[in-house]
Amino acid sequence: MIETIEALEAIYGPANPRSLQKEIPRLNPDYRAFVEASPMIMVATAGPEGLDCSPKGDAPGFVQILDDETLAIPDRPGNNRIDNLRNIIRDPRISLLFIIPGVGETLRVNGRAVISNDEELLSRFSVGGKLPKTVILVTIESVYFHCAKAFVRSALWDPARHVERSKLPSAGQILQHISQGAFDGAAYDRDLPERTKATLY
Repeated sequence: MIETIEALEAIYGPANPRSLQKEIPRLNPDYRAFVEASPMIMVATAGPEGLDCSPKGDAPGFVQILDDETLAIPDRPGNNRIDNLRNIIRDPRISLLFIIPGVGETLRVNGRAVISNDEELLSRFSVGGKLPKTVILVTIESVYFHCAKAFVRSALWDPARHVERSKLPSAGQILQHISQGAFDGAAYDRDLPERTKATLY
């Protein structure tokens, strides 16, 4: 087992200077373009109750840029576990990964977050008259792009490599298996498309 930084660095060697140069403390025009084009982010937080990494998605630009050092992320209805929000209350550190379909590079943002339910702020994110429950405000501490190697290796955007949904257990089947048959998975799956549509916002 590798247990020291020195041992780790002996294996990997020094960081590529460009990987350090691309990290800046605020958005620039290039990085703003990635935020504005992204319909999907991964939100990572940590707290005394554990770690969380949650996907959040909407129309491109759903993460609003308030200024070069501040982002606003709407929190739409979900299952009310609110693991990442609980973490932010206890530990404001946050990390975001912006993903754009068809693009290999991703944008990484590290910073500190607070949660707001200010009515004027919520109104900025209205969709069909429906507001998010809260908005996560992120103060940027560092931002940089990540190269495309992971997406090239995984062929993530290659339709020929996409997996048919029917080849994996459905949400209802998973819940039925976990409950050892006490949950009606077939009914859950049958109602899921309409339920999802009705509760998106």
